Amino acid sequence: MIKRLFFLIATVAVLLTACSDNDSFTKDPSQRLSFSSDTIRLDTLFSQVPSVTYTFWVHNNSNDGLRITEARLENGNQTGFRVNVDGTFLNPVGRNFEVRKGDSLRVFVEITSYDTHSLDPKLVEDNLMLTLESGTVQKVNLRTYSWDAEKVTNLEVTEDMTIESEKPLVIYGDGIHIAKDATLTLRNTQLFFHSAAGILVEGRLVADNCLLRGDRLDHMFDNLPYDRVSGQWIGIDILCNATGCWLTNTEVRNAWDGIWADSTQVVLTNSVIHNCRGYALNAHDSNVVLDYVQLSNAERDCLLLQGCEAVVDHCTLAQFYPLVGGRGSALHYGPTKRDMTLNCRNTLVTGYEDNVVVSDKSDKDSFGVLSYLFENCLLRTPEVKDEEASYVNILWETSKDEFQGKQHFLTFDEENMYYDFTISKDSPAYERLIGRAFEMRNEE
Repeated sequence: MIKRLFFLIATVAVLLTACSDNDSFTKDPSQRLSFSSDTIRLDTLFSQVPSVTYTFWVHNNSNDGLRITEARLENGNQTGFRVNVDGTFLNPVGRNFEVRKGDSLRVFVEITSYDTHSLDPKLVEDNLMLTLESGTVQKVNLRTYSWDAEKVTNLEVTEDMTIESEKPLVIYGDGIHIAKDATLTLRNTQLFFHSAAGILVEGRLVADNCLLRGDRLDHMFDNLPYDRVSGQWIGIDILCNATGCWLTNTEVRNAWDGIWADSTQVVLTNSVIHNCRGYALNAHDSNVVLDYVQLSNAERDCLLLQGCEAVVDHCTLAQFYPLVGGRGSALHYGPTKRDMTLNCRNTLVTGYEDNVVVSDKSDKDSFGVLSYLFENCLLRTPEVKDEEASYVNILWETSKDEFQGKQHFLTFDEENMYYDFTISKDSPAYERLIGRAFEMRNEE
């Protein structure tokens, strides 16, 4: 009985001592908080557009509890930052937060920045000021870059229109609709599309020196910006019997389908379609001209031509879509009820798989005639020996070649999904395609 009583008294004493330790707070100015980061760098964002939420931790690694008597933003509400400390929004000040010994608080940060009146992204920063009971003031720097943009929602182009903007355009709603008989001309403009937005073409789209991409400027992971993630916006849809689409010196990236064209005309010059969740370019029953064009990294086919009359000249078709094993081909072509004609010259066609060139053979009972010519190309596909007339001066690439696949290109960073599909001077395709291209231009 005495032993049990002694054990009970000892246990109560330990608990009381523990409670006393946990509930004690110091005013010693040498005891300070620590942070998971002293600077919180938010991603670049558009002015007047809310950011995602960022978080960091406030730790108490001292020998006693610490009280935060006041938490506030140094510039009040003048910069657009919003801060929540341990579940309490600073409006504009929060008071009396306790951080016991060995404990932590979580802080949440967002911002909707004001217009910066600058054409370039501009630094916006503030400091979260934490005043301890000792009078010590500690701070965490909050910073982002804000970019002024023009907001466009459900733009209806019913007559000829030209857009040329020094500011980027952020496209919301369904995006842009070009009505029949109308032409939208885009020049020297960057267009950032929200997730459900795209361009629907019933008339004519012309773009010169433009960028079309998703509007997420933040990161999915520290090493992966959303700009490298496919499927960020709808893409360009050219409807049946539209006048068509002409892109020059223009890049389309991270869409679902870069361009989907039905019974129309597509002319691309010195342009890029990259990193699509569906097709980079899907054209059927259309006239297609590709001159110095890069089509790369599509979950389905980089270039699908069905029943088209197509010229592919001095192009790079690179199928290295990183996220699935069942990706499509670099080049896939065949007839529909309409004949399929393909003339492919001076073009590099490669990818991860052993065969990235797929041809749908003609069935005369159901489909039109298939005719094609490959000349002066590098093709990653099994060598064809029984159709010599359709293949002239071809380099047949295999996975056993000493130099092949991703080695052709200037930058190929699979871990960070960053690529520069410029053909390296070390590539056997360089002299064959690039050098020959210069010769042909000089001959002309």
